[in-house]
Amino acid sequence: MTFDHRHFLSSASDSPGVYRMLDARGETLYVGKARRLKSRLASYFRGALNTKTQALVGRIADIQVTVTNSETEALLLEQTLIKELRPPYNILLRDDKSYPFVFVTDRHPFPALEYKRARARRDDGRYLGPYPSSLAVRESLSLMQKIFRIRNCEDSVFAHRTRPCLQFQIDRCSAPCVGHISEADYRRDLEHAVQCLEGKSDQVTRELTEAMEAASRELAFEEAARLRDQIQQLRQLQQRQFVDTGDGDADIFALATRPGALCISVLSVRHGRLLGARHHAPANGLDLPADELLAEFVSQYYLGQDHDIPRELITSHALADRELIEAALGERAGKRVRLADRVRGHRAQWQSLAVTNAEQQLAGQLASQAQLTRRFAALREVLGLADTPGRLECFDISHSHGEATVASCVVFDENGPRKSDYRRFNIEGVAAGDDYAAMRQALSRRFRRLADGEGERPDVLLVDGGKGQLNLAREVFAELGVSGVALVGVAKGTTRKAGLETLFLEAVDRALDLDPASPALHLIQHVRDEAHRFAITGHRNRRDKVRRTSSLEGIPGVGPKRRRELLRFFGGLQGVKQASREELSRAPGISVTLAEAIHRALHG
Repeated sequence: MTFDHRHFLSSASDSPGVYRMLDARGETLYVGKARRLKSRLASYFRGALNTKTQALVGRIADIQVTVTNSETEALLLEQTLIKELRPPYNILLRDDKSYPFVFVTDRHPFPALEYKRARARRDDGRYLGPYPSSLAVRESLSLMQKIFRIRNCEDSVFAHRTRPCLQFQIDRCSAPCVGHISEADYRRDLEHAVQCLEGKSDQVTRELTEAMEAASRELAFEEAARLRDQIQQLRQLQQRQFVDTGDGDADIFALATRPGALCISVLSVRHGRLLGARHHAPANGLDLPADELLAEFVSQYYLGQDHDIPRELITSHALADRELIEAALGERAGKRVRLADRVRGHRAQWQSLAVTNAEQQLAGQLASQAQLTRRFAALREVLGLADTPGRLECFDISHSHGEATVASCVVFDENGPRKSDYRRFNIEGVAAGDDYAAMRQALSRRFRRLADGEGERPDVLLVDGGKGQLNLAREVFAELGVSGVALVGVAKGTTRKAGLETLFLEAVDRALDLDPASPALHLIQHVRDEAHRFAITGHRNRRDKVRRTSSLEGIPGVGPKRRRELLRFFGGLQGVKQASREELSRAPGISVTLAEAIHRALHG
């Protein structure tokens, strides 16, 4: 049924608000905001729309609107709905709540500088950051430990040391665990390290210089030499950090685009010190121009996710709705937030650096995309296909001597791994170690859904194995009536080295030994190795879960409390297994009938 936009627009409100475009199944296609809802929605049904917007409009079955008091309120609601509904035509960011921090506890006389992935709810210390990447944190911690000799051991190790460790021997720790430094002196060094992480290295350098001069006047030459070395190391650090201005908190957003690809780099500066960069490649589902795309990204970055909002945001392009975004961010942060794209001095340096990062990251993406394109084209030639395959699937089996068998299915397309389509199959009811039966079960479960009209059909199916596995896949396809899928068996060579694989195509009498430098072989190896990794990970998780599970679990009438009583009464699971029915019935809370059921479950 075609959406009657004229009837809908005749009663649409001209107030600020948010609109949701729905498809025939009632699922949200796109969420947008508008200062005047009626005017904005009417623009979708006029001419001069780009191809992607036309595709969106063609799928609309209904539009739902929410009127708000102001455009700022509409922007906040829009980002909340995008985060909740994840519409396919909106810019979507991965909701990453695990930005790393440096943590200093208040609960230890000699605290370490610790790497933390998230803030704890209890207030038990200081958190420095967040940093844009784990590499930035680890490099910073390494520098601080080298310069100020701050310990990096666990509290349990610290508590049981009786002599200094290797870190003390290489002058990376002052050995507070065995009393080589007083608590006051350690706290002084720790505070200097924290100040450097906060971007106050100039202040620390001045304090160290004064302490060095005082030590020289008192003829404490060894202490003066140690302080001199610290000052020199700090000077070198400051020289490397050329954008360390000593003040200013800002996030810098730079957008780089090429046909079919884009990259947005985000640089974080705190206390004038560059902490690092993160790169994003969101899908531009509606081919938005740069000012709108970057405005959507910045809005979702802060309003749709839990990121710290600095006082200043610098962008590579002037943003659409700049004043609106400033107002919304200021309301969320509880302070005035400034958006700028024309900057000078060290802010221009930050902006230029962000643009360089975005362009280099985009160049890397395009190079990788070009390589994938070459590999898919080469695979088409090798397999003799009329068209370049758009979807590859690969199956693999993993187990430990038949225990916890898992089959994996990984999917690749022209953009590389499509991890949202990966699947694992827990294999049940086959003989231990029977890889053929396990593969048959996995293929049957996957392609039975396809035969029922569910899921996407692959162009090429790879099975990790030789003639036997390929014949088995052909039998499954014949049973289910699956056609139009090229079958390839990937058999390891006699030495099992990468590059010496043999490919069996469709029929087992068609074998190919590709050149180790073949792009098609590289693609097959990549897909096969990913299937192998995914299968092993699933198998290990399943095996470990089974081994962590007590054999008492699943017995009717034996809940957590009775399990604890049984284990306590018999001294562990082995004692429970060795107990007779009469002995089991003497345990607290275990009747004769339940003892019989437990014994039967454990011994058959």
